[in-house]
Formats: sequence, structure tokens, C-alpha cells
Amino acid sequence: MTTTRTRHPGRARRTAAVLAAVVGLALLAGCDPTDTAPSPTPTASETPSPTAAPPAAQCDDATTSYAPDAGTSVTPGSTMAAIQDRGSLVVGVSADTLLMGSRNPLTGQIEGFDIDVLHEISRALFGDPDRLQFRVITSGQRLDVLTGGQVDLVARTFTMNCDRWQQIAFSAEYLRSGQKVLVTRDSTATGIDDLAGQRVCAPKGTTTLDRLSQHPDITAVAADTHTGCLALFQQGKVDAITGDDTVLAGFVAQDPYAKVVGDAFSAEPYGIGVPAANVDMVRFVNAVLDQAKTDGTWTALYDRWLGALGPAPAPPTSVYGRTP
Repeated sequence: MTTTRTRHPGRARRTAAVLAAVVGLALLAGCDPTDTAPSPTPTASETPSPTAAPPAAQCDDATTSYAPDAGTSVTPGSTMAAIQDRGSLVVGVSADTLLMGSRNPLTGQIEGFDIDVLHEISRALFGDPDRLQFRVITSGQRLDVLTGGQVDLVARTFTMNCDRWQQIAFSAEYLRSGQKVLVTRDSTATGIDDLAGQRVCAPKGTTTLDRLSQHPDITAVAADTHTGCLALFQQGKVDAITGDDTVLAGFVAQDPYAKVVGDAFSAEPYGIGVPAANVDMVRFVNAVLDQAKTDGTWTALYDRWLGALGPAPAPPTSVYGRTP
């Protein structure tokens, strides 16, 4: 049965203006910049050589990572030493996920919680938080750029799961999110179960889209990016968007005629993606994350970017015990 969508009386009047802003953001996001200059894709000679065998395929807990073994010291011949020799850390990021990784239309810089975590890793590696080369990617490209050796790290609301551990490695968990739904402000829906017969958007290549298959009465609509879902929503081509609460909070900030409803119906532990063979890099990143979690940096970043979700919780506990 198809549910007729009730539109807010002001929706048609504001759609064109808001959509224009979103399209502008999407056009900016389509660039491939750094903070200061374009980001070339590293060539084979620039990409650090793998330092260990890929992790075992077995996975009892996707949040279990490799324990730091040398803090943030850099030894000759390591992945980190090769990156230092190159002079910059090449990272895959979003440029259209407000609050997590998006381009500031006034400054042109990519900013957000994920981006600031990468700045901390750059600070530990170079003594300079800005030695980052950004490669703007979609959710569906996250695995490809890591398995293809095109980036050193991916920080893009990247949920850790056992299937992904088959292809790449993850840092320890650095943020916990949960899947919710966004609807129009005048919608009577109170959660995902109230959306039977309606069209719900999620980005391609995400656990969010996969989880919609558990709701056969919902018509799942895939878009290339989160911004693509927001554009479809504002055009009236989908009735709702589902995604991590961190992402949906950014949508509400862009569209005052939208709201997030219901309790989270999944747990989404975020990790930094790393090429599977670069276990030494995983250990280094985990040392940086542990320091940020204990010295107040993590809490300060949460308050800066995600305070709209409520007071900062305790940082996620790092879980170690994985072996190469």
C-alpha cells in the first residue's frame, strides 16, 4: 500500500532556495582539494610499502584492533617513516557530511569531527596538524581507495564490521553512532517502523542501506552521497532519509523543515580505515587516539562539532587483542 505524503505548506516555497544551497555544497564537494593545494593521488612510488601480512579473516568483535606498541615514535623502515619522507598524509574524507567532514563554503576548507581527528594524527606524525592531502570520496569508494593503496587512511563515518575487516584494517573505535531516520517536520512518523510504503534514501556502499533490506515494506532508494539523499528529500522524491545520527544532525542544521525521530536501531562504531597490511600504522593511529581520549582532546572535538546531540559522552573504550 502506498502512503500519501502530507507536505508542509511552506515546503514548496523553501525547497528551491534550500536545494540551491545543497547543490552548491555538492558542487564544492566534488573538488579534490587539500587545505592549501589540490591533492594528487599518490603514485606507487609514493605509497608506503606494506609492512606486515593482512589480518586474519576471523573476526569475533569488529571493534578489536591492534594495540599500540611504540606510542607515536617512528622507526626507520616503517609505514610512518615512508609517509614522513613523502611529506604529507593522504586521507580519504567526505566533503558533504556536515559536522563530520564538509567543505566550509566561506573558507573552502574541509572541516568536521573526522577531519579534526586526522589533524591530530598529522600533528603526531609531523609536529604539524596540517600535513594532510585530502582525497574526497563517496561512501562506496572507502574500501576501494584503501585496497588500491590510493590513500593512507580513511576517516569518513566508517562503521567497523567483520566483512570490512576481510579487506582492510581499522583503528580502535573513536566514535559511536546509531542509525535513525529523518522525516519532514510535519510527519507523524516516530521511527523506522512507521515508514511502510514510503521511499527512504541512504547512500550506496553503506551499512545503512544494507539495513533497509530488513524492512521489506519500505522502498529503499540509493544515492551516491549523503548530500544526494538530502537533495532527493527536498525535491520530494523520497519521503525520509536513514543514516547515522551524526550525519542526520548535520541535515537538520541545513534544513529547518526536517527532524530526526525515534531511537537508534543500530550501533555504528566508527574506526579509521587503514590498508590491511599496514599494521604498524594502525598501532600508531591507536596511540594517537588513546592520547586524545585521555587528555581531553576527544571531548573538546565532540563539544565543538557534535554538541547538538547532547553533552559529550565518555570516549569509546579502545579494545585491543587482534594479532596479524
